[in-house]
Amino acid sequence: MKPADILIAVLVAIVWGLAFVASRIALDEFSPELMTALRFTIAAVPCLFIRKPKIAWSLLAAISFTLFLGQFLSQAYGIAHGVPVGLTSVIVQSQALFTIGFAVIAFGERPTPMQTLGIAIAAMGLLMICGTVGYDFSVAAFTVLMISPISFAVGNLLLRGARGVPMFDLFAWLCLVSAVPLFVLAVIANGPAPTWSALTHMSLTGLLCMLALGGISTSIAYWLWGRLLRDYPAAQVVPFALLVPFVGSAASSIVFGEKFGPLRLAGMLTVIAGIAVMLLAKRPQALPKTA
Repeated sequence: MKPADILIAVLVAIVWGLAFVASRIALDEFSPELMTALRFTIAAVPCLFIRKPKIAWSLLAAISFTLFLGQFLSQAYGIAHGVPVGLTSVIVQSQALFTIGFAVIAFGERPTPMQTLGIAIAAMGLLMICGTVGYDFSVAAFTVLMISPISFAVGNLLLRGARGVPMFDLFAWLCLVSAVPLFVLAVIANGPAPTWSALTHMSLTGLLCMLALGGISTSIAYWLWGRLLRDYPAAQVVPFALLVPFVGSAASSIVFGEKFGPLRLAGMLTVIAGIAVMLLAKRPQALPKTA
């Protein structure tokens, strides 16, 4: 990779890691539904100037509701209900485990021995983290948060059906498709008056967090990431995502004083190690078709 593109990959990972901190700050002011809706509304602004990409509405909605709505709404809910930011950033990246598993079911892709080892290591780490549930956050919050990596994984696989579509255009319209039902959900869940009050009494801190989440973390960062994946093999680009949980955990420790007990820290490091093994392994082969 060119030095400039390496720098871009690192910056994107840093932005995504810091986005977990921005989400936690914004959730002091907005409900999970409203914060996620605002995030996607800001990221969808380019739709005013670009046409819908040549992709079926059904596929567009399917990708949007998994890769974006499902992933980020469950993420916001988990953080809002006590799951620490650093831990959340690690759990979300466990999507690599689910992506490989679902690819076996959907596309018959056979994991390599190294990927199988990575899955086992990451699963062990998740089980270790499960052993810490119930102390500083509820089982329900952790359960909802686990929807995030699962939705992320399903969205990754659905995204394969949008090959050849301009990434910036696609992600802008994916955000628009998610923003509309999220605003409806926010009004239903919180009521029209509280929703309107939150919007009209937004603080400068809340506004800056939402601009960072929608404009930088979602719109610009995803576009840059998509461009890197277009120009280089995934094996060169995807490993940079390993920086995200480290940045998220470090930033949370500095900003919120988040501390990790021995079992949780061991579980987080084990998950990251498993993800590293999966990402650095060779691409899986398709299973042979039966006669």
